[in-house]
Formats: sequence, C-alpha cells, structure tokens
Amino acid sequence: MSAGTYTAAILIIGDEILSGRTVDQNTPWIAEKLSDHGIKLREVRVVSDDYTDIIHAVNELRAHCTYLITTGGIGPTHDDITAAAIAQAFDVPVKEDPEARKILEDYYGTTDLNEARLKMAAVPEGAALIDNPVSGAPGFKMENVYVLAGVPRIMQGMLEGFLDGLAGGDPMLSNTITCDLFESQVAKDLGTLQSGYPDVSIGSYPQYRGGILGLSLVLRTTDAALLASATADVIALIENLGGTASAVNIRDEETKARDTG
Repeated sequence: MSAGTYTAAILIIGDEILSGRTVDQNTPWIAEKLSDHGIKLREVRVVSDDYTDIIHAVNELRAHCTYLITTGGIGPTHDDITAAAIAQAFDVPVKEDPEARKILEDYYGTTDLNEARLKMAAVPEGAALIDNPVSGAPGFKMENVYVLAGVPRIMQGMLEGFLDGLAGGDPMLSNTITCDLFESQVAKDLGTLQSGYPDVSIGSYPQYRGGILGLSLVLRTTDAALLASATADVIALIENLGGTASAVNIRDEETKARDTG
C-alpha cells in the first residue's frame, strides 16, 4: 500500500444473503460513501453465519486493507455470532460491556431488557463501541475492523457516525460519456488511450436504452485536471471513429451534496 493510499474491504455476514432471500443493499451505499471520502474499496466478500468462515475472512481482509467494515450478525438471535467470531479472530474473550448494557437499558428499559437483547451488550474485550442512533444496540470497533448491523437503515446510521473520523485521500471524481458506438469498435483505441493515463480508470459498459444499443464510458480519478484531459481525449476518440459523444456527466462529492439538498 503506497503512502497516502487508503483502502477498505467489506465483509457481508449472513446466510440470508447467500441464499438469495435478502438482497444486499449495503455494498453500493458503503462503496459510494468510501469513494467520497477518498478510500478505495478493494474487495467485497460474503460469508455464511459460520465461525470458521468469519474468522478466516476477518483475519485475511484486515491484514491487507486500511479498514474492514463488516455488516450483519450482531443481533439478539442464536445465529448472530459475529461478535464471538471476531473475538476469536483477535484471540480475546467476549465480555459484557457496561456502557453497552447501559445503552440497552436506556433504550428498552430494564423490564424489557431480556436475555436475548442483553446478548447485544457482549463484545470482544478491548472493543470500542460504535453508536447506533436508530435502534440503540451498538456496533463495535477492533483495531481497523468496524462491525456494523446488517439492516441498511441501522448500518447507515452507524457508519455516518464515524466516517468523518477515518483518514482518507482525495475524493474520487468521475465523468460518464455515452456514445452510439459498440464496445468492439472502441476497444483497441480505448486500450491504447488507457495506457497513456495510468492514473485514470477507464471502464466501458454496454447499454440498451430506448431500444438503442450504445456504450457508456466511465472515467475515474482523484485528479481533476487529469480527468478533464482524459475526458477530452475519449470524446475525440469517439468522434474520430465516427461516433457521437453525449451526456458528459461530471460527478464529485460537492455535486452530489448539492443534488441531495
């Protein structure tokens, strides 16, 4: 990992994702937030509610990324084993956290804080709690591993609470160019152009809109001047091949903030 480069992995934990009963809504949201914060997402992995699978994935991913974000498996039911598995990954015991218990008592009341709910106060020894502004039960952090709920709305509230505290680089900028050419028509020249812009990611994605087959070319980099230069060259490439470029869409963190009010 080079100096000034910040990376992340996402570990999605849950049999319900692997079975297809639940659609993963968390990855796109987390990926966009990380990109806006200048953190490059390197890998997304899905594992079952299995101790061995979780421990192996946590230890592997946390070793080669700046941050590992896990979602799922920290609820009150018998198959919520993420906290215990992560404790094993760090070779520490699971203990009831007094602060977590107090949070649950305040949220549920002592009368309704049953044994199942109290399970959510048990975290690996040495963990720091992550605030849950939606449903009370906290997540937790172990070194560079951030353990969040799987329910999208709850996960989002947790992540928003600590994201600004993460070290990151420059936000990722992107331009999208649509054209009326086929991928095969631009492949050779686009490959040559890409070799001249090693710090710009250029992807091509066929599209079918309004009964017309076309192509979207997406350019991504943290350097605004480099992005502008590469975009101009891609437009010129399309026009030289007899195509028409349209809908150049410049997106960055500031633009998205304005769009969402």
